[in-house]
Amino acid sequence: MILKGRNAVITGGAGGLGCEMVRTLAAEGANVYVLERNADAALALVAEIEAVPHGHGRAEFVPCDLSDIDGTQAIARRLAAICGGVDILVNNAAIYPSKPIHEYTMDEYRAVQRVNVEAGIALVQALTPAMITKRWGRIVNIASITFYGGWANLMPYVVSKGSLVGLTRSLARELGEHGITVNAISPGAFPTDAEKIHPDPEGYTRFVLDHQSLKRRGSPRDIAEATLFLVSDRSSFITGQTLNVDGGWVMH
Repeated sequence: MILKGRNAVITGGAGGLGCEMVRTLAAEGANVYVLERNADAALALVAEIEAVPHGHGRAEFVPCDLSDIDGTQAIARRLAAICGGVDILVNNAAIYPSKPIHEYTMDEYRAVQRVNVEAGIALVQALTPAMITKRWGRIVNIASITFYGGWANLMPYVVSKGSLVGLTRSLARELGEHGITVNAISPGAFPTDAEKIHPDPEGYTRFVLDHQSLKRRGSPRDIAEATLFLVSDRSSFITGQTLNVDGGWVMH
């Protein structure tokens, strides 16, 4: 188990991509704290993981509303104090309202930035002191290929994902001297609840496969395996990078 004894925080851990990250990191020995506001989904996931025979990591639900920045940071600080320091942070949670640009209010725009970007920054501030002390840490920010291709009617979301790429590069430079790596993953199109905003699911699937090099839909497991690589010692000389996990949709 390559993460045995490591403490990990995953935001949105009960969501379509997050749940598989939680399962994968726990299976490799990590103690995973699921920061989530969907209590029913989070508790079901935790129960599933805790039912696995001993010899693996564990999972714990930590109720958290990421739109409350001060509250999020306070929760993270208490958690770090209780568990002896968090080693791994995955900023995965996001909200994604969809409508034309002129229909957004500035409050709606700010709400997306608050959850998708500012909450992640607050967690970094709360959790990195322990990483610096240990001289070991892993941060993974979940961005999106929409940052490269634009995507209409998702302006606040696309802006937020671009911010995460910038945050990744800035943090990698600042924290590298302390043995902390910071990378981003840009998922392509995955069949999760996020796709329910599309009015024609079958047409959207055709659109996705037409653009991908690999002619299958991605699965949450694909993102989880990439995350596992980036939070383990197997990627110890990789930092400041953005890994596209998209079936060969965007290449750079």
